[in-house]
Amino acid sequence: MNEQASKLALGPALDFLQRLWRLDHATERLSARMERRLGITAQQRFVIRCVGAYPGITAGQLAALLHVDRGTVSATLRRLETKGLLERRRDPVDSRRVALGLTAKGRTLDVPTNGTVEEAVDRMLAATSKEAALVVAEILERLAVELERGAK
Repeated sequence: MNEQASKLALGPALDFLQRLWRLDHATERLSARMERRLGITAQQRFVIRCVGAYPGITAGQLAALLHVDRGTVSATLRRLETKGLLERRRDPVDSRRVALGLTAKGRTLDVPTNGTVEEAVDRMLAATSKEAALVVAEILERLAVELERGAK
């Protein structure tokens, strides 16, 4: 935050929201750079990393893991399929079940990569005490619960 902006206190709630907005903006800007450089957004890369970590995961399980609705996941999965990075496979035992997997092209993106949101988070966590990281994670979880409660 620049010196002039730091003098303009808004109060605890708005100061916190200001930081969230800055974080969201920075994430979106880096995501746009990732799309230009890697061909995928930060959100799409997160899905690739999750499917890579859990081959055979279903869309419903992925939505639960990411705490988003199935429609949001479906739209991202469609984009990744169109790019040839992900495929849906019918379960040979239960044909109603569709498992997700990465294609060979998708697996090339399922590795630690410089210039990604994930790398920035890794750097930040490496420079942060475990206790502080746990406190931030707890605060973010509590905020998500409050926001979800307000959206119902």
